[in-house]
Amino acid sequence: MDGRDLVRSVKSVGSVQGMRAVRSAWRNRRADARALAPRGPERARVPGLLVGAEPEPGGGVVRFARSQLRIRVAAGGAVFWSWDAAGPLPSYALAGAEPEPDPRARLEPDTNGGWMVVSERLTVVVSRHGAVELRTPGGVLLRRELPPRWWEPVEGGAARWVQRSEVPADARFFGLGGRSGGPRLREGTYRLWNTDPGGRFGPADDPLYLTMPVQMVVSDAGTHLAFHDNTWSGGVTLREGEEGAGSGHDRLGTCEVRMEGGPLRCWVVVGTPARVLRGWTALTGAPALPPAWALGPQHARWGFGSEREVRRVVKGYRDRGLPLSVLHLDIDHYDAHQVFTVDPERFPDLPGLAKELREEGVRLVSIVDPAVRASAGNAVFESGLEVGAEGAFVRDPQGSPVLGEVWPGECVYPDFTDPMVRDWWGALYEERLGQGFSGVWHDMNEPVSFSAFGDPSLPRSSRHALEGRGGDHREAHNVYALAMARAGYEGLRRLRPDERPFLFSRSGWAGMQRYGGTWSGDVATGWPGLRVSLALVLGLGLCGVPYSGPDVGGFDGSPSPELYLRWFQLGAYMPLFRTHAAIGAGRREPWEFGPEVLARAGEILAERERLLPYFVTLAHLARLTGAPYVRPVWWGASGDRELRDCEDAFLLGDSLLVAPVLEEGADRRQVRLPRGRWYDTATGKAYEGPGQVVVDAPLSRIPVLARAGAVIPVRGPGGGLELEVWAPPAGRTGGGLVVRDAGDGWERAEVERYTSRLGAGRVVVERDGTQELVPYPVRVRGRSGPAQP
Repeated sequence: MDGRDLVRSVKSVGSVQGMRAVRSAWRNRRADARALAPRGPERARVPGLLVGAEPEPGGGVVRFARSQLRIRVAAGGAVFWSWDAAGPLPSYALAGAEPEPDPRARLEPDTNGGWMVVSERLTVVVSRHGAVELRTPGGVLLRRELPPRWWEPVEGGAARWVQRSEVPADARFFGLGGRSGGPRLREGTYRLWNTDPGGRFGPADDPLYLTMPVQMVVSDAGTHLAFHDNTWSGGVTLREGEEGAGSGHDRLGTCEVRMEGGPLRCWVVVGTPARVLRGWTALTGAPALPPAWALGPQHARWGFGSEREVRRVVKGYRDRGLPLSVLHLDIDHYDAHQVFTVDPERFPDLPGLAKELREEGVRLVSIVDPAVRASAGNAVFESGLEVGAEGAFVRDPQGSPVLGEVWPGECVYPDFTDPMVRDWWGALYEERLGQGFSGVWHDMNEPVSFSAFGDPSLPRSSRHALEGRGGDHREAHNVYALAMARAGYEGLRRLRPDERPFLFSRSGWAGMQRYGGTWSGDVATGWPGLRVSLALVLGLGLCGVPYSGPDVGGFDGSPSPELYLRWFQLGAYMPLFRTHAAIGAGRREPWEFGPEVLARAGEILAERERLLPYFVTLAHLARLTGAPYVRPVWWGASGDRELRDCEDAFLLGDSLLVAPVLEEGADRRQVRLPRGRWYDTATGKAYEGPGQVVVDAPLSRIPVLARAGAVIPVRGPGGGLELEVWAPPAGRTGGGLVVRDAGDGWERAEVERYTSRLGAGRVVVERDGTQELVPYPVRVRGRSGPAQP
């Protein structure tokens, strides 16, 4: 630590808490120095030579001189392998029991002296030295895992390991959670440790709040997702390959996974991007389905400060005819920042306010932080001490609660890896519901303890239950927020069994989609932050988290009217459409940026409301198939290399292509199109893909193109559902899906399929599988003639 660290800490959290953060940092460092001995001498180990194999249902065990490799193909096609007898369970990522093996897949000798497992979609080849190759049924290499290496402390303890892999030279890497430098992950090392970057972040900051060892690799050979199921601290080093490098030979792409402990085990899912995400969510759980109101416009601010200000903001929306579905209250509504409380002076009748707003169609959502003020008289703290034999809170190796510094002051942290603690915490949400809140957003749950230097988290020596296995924070840190989300989600389900919970979380891990979504966190205000907002949503969607969105306008600072409007335009096509800002960063209400911005924002909000049936449909499809709402433009054409390198546009479902303006002063932009005809939804002009076109992008709008033949459910002028159909070209057909909103409960959704075609000079729309008439009004747009140049 030096003077600059101290000044930075004091500035970030205030003078008193800044000094407390210094004390907390020193306390954490001393705790780890006492409890975590230096690694000392280590013994390196590799698998050695192959010595035998034992077939099992779905695969088998391949034995080497110094380790053993287990391979199993699951009935759904996913492939699991592990070293040193590690099994798929226990796992925080998997949903439920271990998948059943595919009885058709068998372990059999390979011609090169190794072994192989042949399945319907993949062939796994194991060499005599322990390399594992994944090949297509036609023999094309998708991924090669080189023999791993372990370093084991001579005096005992967790072994660290490294697994190096090779992929085709043309492959592109995506995923690894929320990465500001994405969505395409270029050469570099990406740390696996959920981290609060400290107030703001930009494109160069890594890691962020939500990391996970989930990578999607896309190449000409095919698409695959690789998940190293290990929650410990680690890192992934990537390097893209190069074709024809060095005497005309390809230089393969490489991936190196290093972990500080825990099992070496991996799942791989192969297929088209859609099939990969379907298989991934079959393993880790279907995404939680948000209530329909959570797909409307939302507004938040750290610093509303009073019921009066909340009413003023909501009235501002209503008086200007602007739709608003949700308003979020940040920590300033708490009594002294303590969770599960309300400041009685600033919010004297919060249930009354919530009831009043709900009658106007606006729901309240509450922030919930995990840190609990450690003080006598705090009901949450005192009830937590009574949970189980040792209380609800994370403890140090000596058995005392670990203390950290957060907004309420000196705090303790619930151990959400203990089922009893999750039950206790989930029951506390009854207080939030009683105050009139309809949902929650989890914040500061990496978890955070303000630190003047080093890692702003808990000591790594802190002890956790880990579902009864026991362990320390090195293993529990990355799943802390995931387990908190489980506690909140299951608690809300018990308290309101007839309603779908609404929960989203700043931090999480693989499988978090089971409990809700996420958002960008404290993205810096500026044009780079706007670009980061898109990268995060795309990357998280490819990791199985479909519901997310940015802080529109950025978290800190005051955006210019142009930047705010461009961010607003992007946000309107994100699943979570929410404005938000830090205290002192300026307001984010549209009317604060002048009459032109207000008029344009009104048009954007009206379009979001018009598209609400489409967002509802995408939400249900995400639940059923794992497909994200926001998809890369290569989603349906992963073999198109030009599309694989496109990072500044996205598909919203299958029907719309959105090209946000990410550069200051731009009024036109290039758009790369997938194959087929695309219509500019503003002008009706038709373009033919694949290829790149230049499209007008005045300040009033961003380019949004509809796929020819698309059938899109929209809200009509009278509020009812209509079908917007974009004319297919002659000789081609199109279609679309519709899932009607059945309320906020658990009613089973019915997926309606519609097709479009040209017949006798007009566009014909039919419901697939039935002779019944289409039950909705149909509006045809576009034209069936040749595309314009």
